[in-house]
Amino acid sequence: MLTQPSTAAGVDGAAPPDSAGIMTRYPFVLPRGYVDEQGRVHREGVMRLATARDEIASQSDPRVRQNPIYLSVLLLARTVVQLGAAPAVDALVIENLFASDLAFLQDLYRRINQEGHTEADVTCPACGHGFAVDIAGDAPGES
Repeated sequence: MLTQPSTAAGVDGAAPPDSAGIMTRYPFVLPRGYVDEQGRVHREGVMRLATARDEIASQSDPRVRQNPIYLSVLLLARTVVQLGAAPAVDALVIENLFASDLAFLQDLYRRINQEGHTEADVTCPACGHGFAVDIAGDAPGES
C-alpha cells in the first residue's frame, strides 16, 4: 500500500517526479514494520526505482550464486532508501523483516520497476470503461 501523498507528491500517491519528470521514489508503509535492536518499529519508507547497475551488481554477488533467492534481499537493500528512523537499510535489515513485510516489498519492487513496460491503460471506445492491457502479447496460460 502506498502512503497518502504529501503536499508535493503526485496525484497517484507516489513521490513527486524528479527534475526530469520521471517518478523515481515511492513512499510506502509496511504492514507490520521493521523492529530494530532497540525494539523500535519502523513502518514508513521510500523505495527508488532500480537501475541496471542494481540488477547487475546483485546478480553477480557471491551470496546470490550460492542461494539465488538471496537476489531479492540484495535488490531491496539497494533500492529501499529509507525505512523510518533507521540510520541505513542494508541486507541485514532486509533479512530481519517479517515475512509479510518482505513479501510486500518484493511486490512493490516488481510493480514500480515493471510499470509501463508490459501494461498499458486503455479505454473501451464503445462504453468508455478503462482497464489495463498486457501489451507483451501473451495471454495468461498461453505459451
